Amino acid sequence: MAGICRKYGISENTFYVWRRKYGNLSKDEAKKLKALEEENRALKKLLAEKELEIQTLREILKENF
Repeated sequence: MAGICRKYGISENTFYVWRRKYGNLSKDEAKKLKALEEENRALKKLLAEKELEIQTLREILKENF
């Protein structure tokens, strides 16, 4: 196991954490999970951008009034 972990640049502890977390998933479930995580990441980025826009607009309004 140590050789495989070295090959991929992860620690053995990380491997066992991932195995415990994802070990019981089927291939299809793993693909769905990855797609959901990517979608969640994109939505979080979109939300952060919108919050920044709102904050900027509020500051502009404060300066004008």
